[in-house]
Amino acid sequence: MALLDVKNLSISFGGLRAVDNFNIKIEQGQLYGLIGPNGAGKTTVFNLLTGVYKPTEGIITLDGTNITGKKTIDINKAGIARTFQNIRLFKDLSVLDNVKAGLHNNYHYGTLSGILRLPSYRKTEKLMDEKALELLKVFELDKEASLLAANLPYGKQRKLEIARALATNPKLLLLDEPAAGMNPNETLELMETIRFVRDHFQMTILLIEHDMKLVSGICEELTVLNFGKVLTQGKTSDVLNDPQVITAYLGE
Repeated sequence: MALLDVKNLSISFGGLRAVDNFNIKIEQGQLYGLIGPNGAGKTTVFNLLTGVYKPTEGIITLDGTNITGKKTIDINKAGIARTFQNIRLFKDLSVLDNVKAGLHNNYHYGTLSGILRLPSYRKTEKLMDEKALELLKVFELDKEASLLAANLPYGKQRKLEIARALATNPKLLLLDEPAAGMNPNETLELMETIRFVRDHFQMTILLIEHDMKLVSGICEELTVLNFGKVLTQGKTSDVLNDPQVITAYLGE
């Protein structure tokens, strides 16, 4: 059984079919790419998978559970986390507190305990601090734990966003153009980070990306989307050598 199984996913906005009959299957542990030109519908697919939009048609199944049309918070609790093309951090919070924000799915204390700073609150906060620091060490951000997120360099902000997403303990991680705005050296480092995340956390990853070097270097399979429809799917080498993809959509 595929970890993510999407069948006939569609959505319309004012009569425009933004995503039309989208199908995809992603296996546990796979590093999968979703590519296509601007306006192809890639981010709309992510918004459908994460509950930002409700589909007009279709079914989304995660690890055997139908999550179609559920609220974003419930989909996150079910096991899908994401990052965004435009980095979304709590920039006025510390690096540590950004990761702790992602941990609240799994750590709880009562309102009264929090207000009065009771022992149960202090114990939970200590556990969250420890777990957040563990994640930050994985991304070599532990020395910046006390800094404001806004003060991190761009590449490290990307890493922090991924660390915060992983703090929710997802089954599937969605990365929306993580290399956007990065220079070549940062992109190479990001490729290593994504590989490490997949291997270290045994994480299944679905990646939207325009950078073909990044896609061809790390993704095992690809789906090409255009005008909301799947153009082709398959092994990365086969897709990237498809003449219609090269000529019409990749410009190479």
